[in-house]
Amino acid sequence: MTDTRIQPVSTIISAKWICPVRPHNKVLEDHSIIIDEDRIIDIIETKKVASLYQSNQHFQLHHHIVTPGLINAHTHAAMNLFRGFADDQPLDTWLNDFIWPLEKKWVTPDFVHDGTLIACAEMLKSGVTTFNEMYFYPEAASRAIKQSGMRANIGLFVMDYPSNYANDGEDYLMKGLEARDGWRDESLITSSLAPHAPYSISDKTLNQVLTYANQLNLTIHMHIHETENEISESLKQYQIRPIERLNRLGIISPQFMAVHAVYLNDEDLSTLSKESASVIHCPTSNLKLGSGIANIEALQKNHINICIGTDGSASNNKQDVLHDMQLASLLAKGMTKNPAILDAKISLDMVTINAAKALGLEDCIGSIEKGKFADLTVFNMDHLSTLPMFDPMSHLVYATTREEVSHVWVNGLLQYEEGHLTSIDIQSCKDIALRWQLKIKQNI
Repeated sequence: MTDTRIQPVSTIISAKWICPVRPHNKVLEDHSIIIDEDRIIDIIETKKVASLYQSNQHFQLHHHIVTPGLINAHTHAAMNLFRGFADDQPLDTWLNDFIWPLEKKWVTPDFVHDGTLIACAEMLKSGVTTFNEMYFYPEAASRAIKQSGMRANIGLFVMDYPSNYANDGEDYLMKGLEARDGWRDESLITSSLAPHAPYSISDKTLNQVLTYANQLNLTIHMHIHETENEISESLKQYQIRPIERLNRLGIISPQFMAVHAVYLNDEDLSTLSKESASVIHCPTSNLKLGSGIANIEALQKNHINICIGTDGSASNNKQDVLHDMQLASLLAKGMTKNPAILDAKISLDMVTINAAKALGLEDCIGSIEKGKFADLTVFNMDHLSTLPMFDPMSHLVYATTREEVSHVWVNGLLQYEEGHLTSIDIQSCKDIALRWQLKIKQNI
């Protein structure tokens, strides 16, 4: 006779350790996550599971840590197809002499679809369940994202310079909003407005961006204060720093995501803090382009929400937010000579709940809590490099690599397991990448 008190559910994940992120600083040992369809409905001691729940999918993970799905808070996914093309160049040279000419020649809807799909495969294998995207042809990106099964916030890219995609600010906005209509009913895709940077967009276009953001309740995602030259050029043209300019226009708000934010003075920090904006720290990209290092200590002292992004693979070379999280922590310690700054718990927050907050998705993802979507990343700690185990959360930041990622769930569906993707064929992605490599090399 079946015990009617036992509830059938979609999936049970029993793990040695769970780092739920909320409550803060807590690690659960020998607990289970109960998933029904797309939601987490319970987190209980594993010894109690059999008396309460049953499922045909019960994962017994005896040497594993489960975290909320990792969130890559800033990338240009399709630029995976430019990986390694223009290395060892400063930002202005990298953009003007290499990347923008490449984009003019090669970026098409097919390029964006293919590059985004490859990036999705790489991110899933790295434990990422959600990413914050900014690039041309968002409709093409959305098709790849839907195929991947990932969660994404797609930025509607805007600037005043012509490209293959659009002619001017108004054209970018109209095409982006039209593309958004194509995924508005997709549960895993949200939208933001993504003006490129203060130096590539006029006040007139920024006012239009703000109008649409307010009307449609969209976040704004923008590169800002990435280099010293950006600030000096703004002072020449507008007689004020970029953040002050944006603030006067009303752009800085709780819905604003400031990407890079390397060069901030006290007034900049005060503005971001007062307006409750978020900062997306991209340490690898900033280091590789010689742009500098964001002052994480100052951001923390001003109580600014900090997230982590990889940026695109043309300036980082890999979509591995776990590596950027580790690097951010070490850089902060080295810069401040304070080993206690940006500890493991705060670092994990930056790639989970902080990023969810920046995206306006804090109530849905970013922590392992009842009622939230089942976006989960699992790390197998049964490796020589991760033993012995004294502090699971410390190991996540200082010892673990993406090679330890064993399982990834998005919205309750298993999308990655022990080297195999559910929705993307890895060999097909390799073939696509090689075709683009050959095409570009033959036409340089």
